[in-house]
Amino acid sequence: MPLESVLQCCKLLASKNYTIAFAESATAGRMCSEFSLSPHSGKILKGGIISYDLVVKEKILNVPHHLIETYTAESAEVTQSLAEHSLSFFKSDVIVAITGLTTAGGSETKEKPVGTMFIHIILPHVSEGYKAVYSGSPEEIILQSIDKAASLMTKHLKVE
Repeated sequence: MPLESVLQCCKLLASKNYTIAFAESATAGRMCSEFSLSPHSGKILKGGIISYDLVVKEKILNVPHHLIETYTAESAEVTQSLAEHSLSFFKSDVIVAITGLTTAGGSETKEKPVGTMFIHIILPHVSEGYKAVYSGSPEEIILQSIDKAASLMTKHLKVE
């Protein structure tokens, strides 16, 4: 059963005849999977791409190498670029890109510890980035991030 926030978001997307797609790094497809479990998935879901490795970010989604070099693969700047490039790739109404650190071994620092997640959402009327630091297991961090992304989209869709 998907998260309640995902079900609400999917219902709103379907009511507006919007499609959605995902560019996922740290969540490795889990967000797209959660959205696929909605009864509305056939109407709204275009797909997703897992850009866990830099090759996918740079060669398929055209994230400029200098952004990754300057800000790291897990950053607001790279996440925004993933969202922007995925929008043209998928030609969907809504795009969600997500990067972050669910385990040690990435670009974590004292200022960007494990649990730091970056979300960038593009809807027809808004483009918004969001950063949070979550705690828990990798799965808990991922689920908290998915919940936040769905809640942010729902908030924006309700005021449209």
